[in-house]
Amino acid sequence: MKQKLLISIRGKKEALEAYKGGAHIIDIEYPTSALGTPYPLNIITVRKTLPRNIKVATNIGEEQLVRSTACQAALGVALAGADIIKVGLAKYSYKEAEYLGRSVVRTIKYWFPNKKIIPAIFADKNLRKIFDPIKDGHKLGKRIKADGILIDTFEKRKGKGLLDYLSEKDILKFVKNCHHEKLDAWVAGSIKREQLPILWDTGVDVICIREAACEKGKKRMGIIKKELVRELVKTIPFLR
Repeated sequence: MKQKLLISIRGKKEALEAYKGGAHIIDIEYPTSALGTPYPLNIITVRKTLPRNIKVATNIGEEQLVRSTACQAALGVALAGADIIKVGLAKYSYKEAEYLGRSVVRTIKYWFPNKKIIPAIFADKNLRKIFDPIKDGHKLGKRIKADGILIDTFEKRKGKGLLDYLSEKDILKFVKNCHHEKLDAWVAGSIKREQLPILWDTGVDVICIREAACEKGKKRMGIIKKELVRELVKTIPFLR
């Protein structure tokens, strides 16, 4: 599989900017938190706007309070048009994540067997103590029959990114473990443009970006610009 760039967007206009810039996956979210949730009608509008060969992703939030509600939310965004559903498992232990994650995967695959489920686990020090994504992420993915694992950062306001919490060696190990279990390895977390070559070289399958694709000085709440997306796409090894 060729490595892919995911761009997180807020709505139709940003989706078109990301698409024109060459993004491979368009991810709909509200960027006030790690996995901010969008409205279902926003998802279907973006899905109808983009060509069918462009995958649309979204999420059901960084934290899940109730297993049944998580399953309903995942089914809802799948019905609204998402091809890929990210499920945040912040503050869950391995056993708790396995219990909830298995139910979400079974629910989606029953109605939509071709849609992908990507659990999101977090690299922040306090959350890594509860669930270590490097040590146990791939194990979870295999047990619940997910399609991949995403490592993200939970706290977006501290100015820290993925590489402030994890080393290149950590990510290499994560990728190796995921690929051994035939899982996609995804990474996110305030990743800067200059960090992309380092991350691509670890073999990650998907890198998720928002802030680096936004107009200068506006951070996550800025507007996605196709020119910036185009520059990010150029960092992918097969395009360098």
